[in-house]
Amino acid sequence: MYAPPQFKPDRSACLAFAAARGFGLACAHDAAGPIASPLPFAIQYASDGTPLLSFHIARNNPLARCADARTPWLMAVTAGHAYVSADWYASPDQVPTWLYRSVQLTGPAAVMSASELEAQLDDVSAVFEASLAPKRPWTMAKMAAGRRNAMKQAIVGVMMRVDAVAGSFKLNQHKSDADHVAVAIALARQPDAGSQEIAAEMVALRPHLDYTVPALAGEPA
Repeated sequence: MYAPPQFKPDRSACLAFAAARGFGLACAHDAAGPIASPLPFAIQYASDGTPLLSFHIARNNPLARCADARTPWLMAVTAGHAYVSADWYASPDQVPTWLYRSVQLTGPAAVMSASELEAQLDDVSAVFEASLAPKRPWTMAKMAAGRRNAMKQAIVGVMMRVDAVAGSFKLNQHKSDADHVAVAIALARQPDAGSQEIAAEMVALRPHLDYTVPALAGEPA
């Protein structure tokens, strides 16, 4: 991943971002060309601290044939993103740009055993069910045994060892405080969730600045 130094988050920030999202685009390559599938995942850590991504895919997915424990895969994880108009900056002579956060995790992937798949299904559902609290978590045990076994036969569990971590959090870090505030305010006014997410991240990056929107003429102060 190309990222100028000012936009590069450290390794721990990249892994925390990926874990919080829990969803990405798994990419591999076989003799026919590139293959990619969007899917949820969970992050665990080996005893030596190596990150391990666990996920499952349909048995008929061509990705399953690429999980040979040798060939590197790439998991691309992104969040909200937003277009920035050059008109929004406080400074003159700016150009339009796009702000975003993205992380790429790379390493070989291997097929899980049946017991590992069972644990992975429990782990990944537990991660996402926890975010729905106070709802009582759903578990695999709620499924009839026959249905559960049939579903497991239709999927393949994959464990990807993360050997390389890269990220780019482009939030206008190289701009002046005045430009930072002006763009954050403009993005917060946009109706789409991506713009509002980026605005919130910009505010969190420089929380000491004043993001109060000045009242227009005729409006109460």
